[in-house]
Amino acid sequence: MPMRIMISPAKKMNEDLDGLPPSGLPVLLEETERLLTYLRGLALPELKKLLACNDQLADLNYRRYQSMDLRERLTPALLAYEGIQYRYMAPAVFSQSALDYVQEHLRILSGFYGVLRPFDGVTPYRLEMQAKLRTDFCKDLYDFWGGKLAEALSPDGAVIDLASGEYSRAVVPHLPAGTRVVTPVFGELRSDGKVVEKGVHVKMARGEMVRFLAEGRIEDPEDIVDFEGLHFRYCRQRSQPDRPVFLRDVEKKADGVKFR
Repeated sequence: MPMRIMISPAKKMNEDLDGLPPSGLPVLLEETERLLTYLRGLALPELKKLLACNDQLADLNYRRYQSMDLRERLTPALLAYEGIQYRYMAPAVFSQSALDYVQEHLRILSGFYGVLRPFDGVTPYRLEMQAKLRTDFCKDLYDFWGGKLAEALSPDGAVIDLASGEYSRAVVPHLPAGTRVVTPVFGELRSDGKVVEKGVHVKMARGEMVRFLAEGRIEDPEDIVDFEGLHFRYCRQRSQPDRPVFLRDVEKKADGVKFR
């Protein structure tokens, strides 16, 4: 039974109309069209408040929504996002075998599109899952999407949760009973014995883990313990069932910088 790997989107996006073409459209596009209709009806100040962003970003996304075409001039989702996780995943240099793997296993969660396969065509947008979108048809985006994301994820086997809490919350409570959810922890060991996760390093490690899974064509969730990217190593003593802990060797040097 194939695993599903779920990850968060990134705020920063780009268009790549000359690279690899999309292979399809998002499976929840009808719901996205409903959100787009609502967003187009917002005045610029209302959109800025919803997106919780500065004037420049509000103006950019206001113009995007007014002219947005959800079916033309699209970029594969995996290549459209530019966050830290995606830079460390480096999908642009994946082998064809790795690309085939992520298309089958990887799903990107999105406040605007719901669930994306890597080669679903998307256009740049800004709408975080936790945005305070209250309308006559939903109280927020968690309410809007309901169980649709879990259904679209179609987990036949385990789910490897490499998404942030903001996005995991939109899926995990709706998964079928008994679905195995494996949530890796990427942390550092403090002097008081506690494991602490640092945001940037977690995003980096999540991207590296996706690449590790894709390049190794991993099918058994038990095999993720072999991950050793960015000086992280599996720690059996601090791990729990379905919550494997990877500790970072902070004595190692990375990019010429010695970490504490």
